[in-house]
Amino acid sequence: MNVIFEVTDKTDRKLRMTDYNWHHIFRRHPKIASQKEKIIEILEKPNKITDSLEDEETKYYYKYYKSLPSSYRFMKIIAKYLNGVHCCIKGW
Repeated sequence: MNVIFEVTDKTDRKLRMTDYNWHHIFRRHPKIASQKEKIIEILEKPNKITDSLEDEETKYYYKYYKSLPSSYRFMKIIAKYLNGVHCCIKGW
């Protein structure tokens, strides 16, 4: 798998988007194809990070965008930590 991008979040964890995960997200959410920079911004500077109730290794990264239409103002990125430090971005 090729790495599309890698960022460090505000908790100093490395987050990685692979080509496999990017294509998976793009198939399910085609509107985000042009949103790579926004995804990076959400991961680097989220308003909030929460835990998944189903999986302790999965985190939700949220960012609020006042300028977007009301149904898109809160954006969420789903990330799963694979080895306690690095993670793979799972969804949008």
